[in-house]
Amino acid sequence: MLHNLNHIGIAVQSLEASIPFYRDALTLPLAGIEEVPDQQVRVAMLQVGESKIELLEPSSPDSPIARFLEKNGPGIHHIAYEVSDIAAAIAHLKGQGVRMIDDTPRNGAHGARIAFLHPKSSGGVLTELCQPGH
Repeated sequence: MLHNLNHIGIAVQSLEASIPFYRDALTLPLAGIEEVPDQQVRVAMLQVGESKIELLEPSSPDSPIARFLEKNGPGIHHIAYEVSDIAAAIAHLKGQGVRMIDDTPRNGAHGARIAFLHPKSSGGVLTELCQPGH
């Protein structure tokens, strides 16, 4: 069901302030910056091997990332696993009794279809399924 680690999402206050560390100090190539209005977030993707680091900056003070930052401060927000058929993965997980935040896929960054598992079903880790756009 899971193919690989697609990305690690990191909540940040500012992309402009955070990107230089990852791009310049860690020498990770910046794959692009995108706004995802449905998620009220600006996203910067940096490539590391076959996976990515996804920096998440809130684009609205009432966005989920803004609430996360207010409660926890900057840091790891979620881990995303790549799947080839997100609907089948959701059905499988629900069949295993896993509590989902998203019962149906929604639009994510870079044309991906995404769905989140509830952290109470995954040991306190917010987990994302990610079917890349083609």
